[in-house]
Amino acid sequence: MTDIATIMTAVPSAEEAEQIAEALLVEKLAACVQIVPIRSRYVWKGEIQRGNEELLLIKTRMAMFDRVRKRIRALHSYDTPEVIVLPVSTADPDYLAWLLEMTRP
Repeated sequence: MTDIATIMTAVPSAEEAEQIAEALLVEKLAACVQIVPIRSRYVWKGEIQRGNEELLLIKTRMAMFDRVRKRIRALHSYDTPEVIVLPVSTADPDYLAWLLEMTRP
């Protein structure tokens, strides 16, 4: 098991995705944030919702999850944003070293 994780969140616009990604990178809470356009379907307040969103795949240290989650919640426009952590069990050693260097506290 490594000390790194991918954190996922989805936002309603490219502008919001860029704002969150930039904040996480500038604050060294993430080494990389990939932004992918997606079509989402979900239930909210008893109704099926359909919309286009931007999915953020945030590469960071597992130990930074709480800080990243708090930053996402501070910048996110949804009442209940998705913030899911996916632990990374194995990674290329060079990538792992780079990620750890970029997110050094």
